[in-house]
Amino acid sequence: MDQNKVATERTVFRVLIAISFAHFLNDMMQSVIPSIYPLLKEKYGFSFGQIGVITLVYQMTACILQPFVGRYADRHPLPFSLAIGMLFTLGGILLVAFANNFGLILLAVGVVGWGSSVFHPESSRIAQMAAGEKKGLAQSIFQVGGNGGSAIGPLLAAIIIIPYGQHAIAWLAIAALVASIVLYRVGLWYKGRLHSLRARMRIVSEAVKALSPRAICRAFMMLIILVFSKYFFMSCMTSYFTFFLIDKFGMDIKDSQLCLFAFLAAVAIGTVAGGHLGDRYGRKYVIWGSIFGAAPFALFMPYVGLTMTIVLAVLSGLIIASAFSAILVYATELKPGKVGQVAGIFFGLMFGLGGVGSAFFGWLADRTSIEFIFHVSTLLPLLGFVAAFLPDIEKKRA
Repeated sequence: MDQNKVATERTVFRVLIAISFAHFLNDMMQSVIPSIYPLLKEKYGFSFGQIGVITLVYQMTACILQPFVGRYADRHPLPFSLAIGMLFTLGGILLVAFANNFGLILLAVGVVGWGSSVFHPESSRIAQMAAGEKKGLAQSIFQVGGNGGSAIGPLLAAIIIIPYGQHAIAWLAIAALVASIVLYRVGLWYKGRLHSLRARMRIVSEAVKALSPRAICRAFMMLIILVFSKYFFMSCMTSYFTFFLIDKFGMDIKDSQLCLFAFLAAVAIGTVAGGHLGDRYGRKYVIWGSIFGAAPFALFMPYVGLTMTIVLAVLSGLIIASAFSAILVYATELKPGKVGQVAGIFFGLMFGLGGVGSAFFGWLADRTSIEFIFHVSTLLPLLGFVAAFLPDIEKKRA
């Protein structure tokens, strides 16, 4: 019994690193899609509204299934579903590489989205199972892989895809195969330790037991508002920051992709910091400081020169990125034993709100201007003040 307890409390870093690496490859492939928007717009004559619809289709297919996949996995774990889901991503990437019209591109990004809907909730469950007492750090290690992959996507687009064209995306299929092999190995670990690890994930803290169902529901609504503010802002940055730099400062496509890479790299760094700080000082305070703390940097971004625009974008990405790991772990502590379902809901919200945000800002840009949508989007981090009203559910930190 004591040995089992020690085993469940130990943080299994090799598993966390493995799923983080798979997350890196998964999101690297997926982030190539928004990175080639300028290429697709120029090649096929798409409007900003159509660019927004491409993101909406991808994000919604990634969003809708995730809560259902997570709920099913909580009741009937599927250790090898991750490896199978990665094959959907492989198929979608190949379709993106050879699609030659708007309809086929929508189908291709939809297939990629389906792969993502399988990957994220079950991977988040594995991260919590391998976390031991370091849930925030574990979630950050998992999440930083995705953020790192998202940062590399624009760099790959600038170096390989923009110079060699749309068909060069097919080379990313190799990454999908590697990720599938890694996830098969993770599935073997998951299957072998499933029964000993599941019980620990159902522990309810005394502070959560003291909350009424209404208070828990209210806390979830606050978390949803915070996710909305973060990912509407992030959707504008990831989909239209390159267009903003091109439109306002006359930057070429390749250099704008490098600036987007700098922003996304800062997001990756901030993700790791957020998980560690949440474990140490409390997730509520990290959530509050992350989103609301990014507001001053975001607000000044549309009003400064090129150099300061890039500096402020990097700082806002660095700060706001630390929120999601803290939000997800905080939410799973409100609903212990339902990690897959909760992770599916919040990853689904992340993708869904990102898609809706991209479509909304694309529609608004067609009717106003790229610069105008940045004036609007940089107001969103102000909603971070809502985090001050979240209930305290964690032990007091020293």
